Amino acid sequence: MKRIISIISAVAVLVAGTTACDLDINYNPNLPDPDVISNDMIFPGAEMAVAVSYGDYLRIVGGYYSQTYSQQFGTSNYLDYSAFTISASRCSGTYSQFYQKGLKNLKTVQEKATASGDKGTFLAATVLRAFVFQTLVDCFGEVPYSEALDESILTPKYDEGKDIYKGILAELDAALADVSDADFVCTNFLYPGEGATPWIEFANALKLRILMRMSNVEDVSAELAALIAENRFPAEDVELAGCWEKAAGKESPFYGEEFSTLGGSTQQNVIANIAIVGTMQRVDAESGAVVYTDPRLAAFFETNSSGEFKGGISGTNFSTADAPYKSAAYWCRPVASFDMPVSFISVAEIEFFLSEYYARYGSATDAADHYAAAIRASFDAAGVSGADEYLARYPFDKDNYAECIGVQKWLALSGVNTFESYCEIRRLDYPSFGTVKGSDMYSGSGAANLSLYEPGHLYTPFQVFGSLGSGKLLERFPYAESSDSRNPNCPEFPGYDTPVFWGK
Repeated sequence: MKRIISIISAVAVLVAGTTACDLDINYNPNLPDPDVISNDMIFPGAEMAVAVSYGDYLRIVGGYYSQTYSQQFGTSNYLDYSAFTISASRCSGTYSQFYQKGLKNLKTVQEKATASGDKGTFLAATVLRAFVFQTLVDCFGEVPYSEALDESILTPKYDEGKDIYKGILAELDAALADVSDADFVCTNFLYPGEGATPWIEFANALKLRILMRMSNVEDVSAELAALIAENRFPAEDVELAGCWEKAAGKESPFYGEEFSTLGGSTQQNVIANIAIVGTMQRVDAESGAVVYTDPRLAAFFETNSSGEFKGGISGTNFSTADAPYKSAAYWCRPVASFDMPVSFISVAEIEFFLSEYYARYGSATDAADHYAAAIRASFDAAGVSGADEYLARYPFDKDNYAECIGVQKWLALSGVNTFESYCEIRRLDYPSFGTVKGSDMYSGSGAANLSLYEPGHLYTPFQVFGSLGSGKLLERFPYAESSDSRNPNCPEFPGYDTPVFWGK
């Protein structure tokens, strides 16, 4: 693995060349000729490029927009995200990284795999390509797809998100139809030393996510029924793990950005949000005593200096508040390590999708069974016990399945994959906004009254992006500045409160 990691920096930019996708990039003649580089070298670099953006930037923004995270006292790096704000420049790096170092390299892998008849590697590259385009749609709504990687087109058209989803589904189906379990897959981090089988299962899990999101606006029940009847989903979380090192530039992306001091930074930004803490830890209204704590809370967040769980308020970093809020040690930080996985899709997420499917199209018994399986998978992944007691407290509610699943998926993903949590909140509309606002809990000075928070709900941040206003979630990112400023085909931005196609 160490040899692979050592070549990533060179390989990740090797195939960028003079690509389309609105990027002004020239080929570096000092790098090796792409024609003599094998997929064993290119594919790991593409995986890392995807993991860096998805597992770092999108975990951070997803955490703030899902009100899993809030901003640490005394720092302001992500205070704009905490207030549900984002700018075209702030998301440009991720947009460019996905295209330049992710999709372009994956296209090269596909071309080399096709030339050599390597169907397993072709599937693996197709799965990651579909994963990236799904993520781009979920962020921006519309992005270049059909013309995106055509080197003869410098200003590619933007495709509708719905058309992109249909396109990547067709790509996955074609690659799956052409592959067998025995097929070889080139060197990779996700499933090292394994063949096509886990990639087939990953492809099916990704199809499930895509189809369930499409199902809000289009009848895909037949496609879902066929996929679920096949029942070939991962038995373990799909995550990039076992490839991180405690060395500068080789740590897991979120940890390297927010926790590591190897790069010289000591600033701490991300803390728990009162929404997560106040939902996972229930307090008696009269006595203030803790009556139940979700066992996963300790797996997802550290306790503060007093051994307690304390979450901050979106839209503020308490810079003018009285003690004890005016102390970084009062707040709880996420549990993180240099080798923490980057999750692409978890078993819990898959089971929640299956529960929702059966609640909508099948039997209440099957829906409840998959709901329970999702909770147990989440507890197992967190390494804690107590799932049965939790299910007794929070059983499946068929009559309010969207709220039941939406809130529980939010909690399950809060320590695993905050970006997908943010996406599912936008799709299911749960957790919903309560009646209490951030400005009700905190006035801007003096003590905060965190006990006012309504468990199981979002709330309007103390300071909120003016283009949204009260009781609204940021529905999409603005088109990336790196594209908008160079591509005349970039459409007019429809507004921060305009949902992407599956959220309408």
